[in-house]
Amino acid sequence: MTDYLHIGGQHVVRRSAVSGIFDIDNTTSAKSTREMLARAEKNGEVVNAAEDLPRSFILCEEDGTRRVYLSQLSPAALSRR
Repeated sequence: MTDYLHIGGQHVVRRSAVSGIFDIDNTTSAKSTREMLARAEKNGEVVNAAEDLPRSFILCEEDGTRRVYLSQLSPAALSRR
């Protein structure tokens, strides 16, 4: 297994930094998830790695820095990588 996860486009993240991979359609129905994503966007923590409509988001934290990556890949495809 590699130390990096390709999440789409030209973006890769360290596997050890990944806290979770989530399906956008299923999770954004919850108010708390929408609030978390809005807060991350406001704080400049969101990185759009999707070339098309995002299907998932990946929570990462490394060296005290949190990032939310939007990916056009499904959570299942990301989990298989």
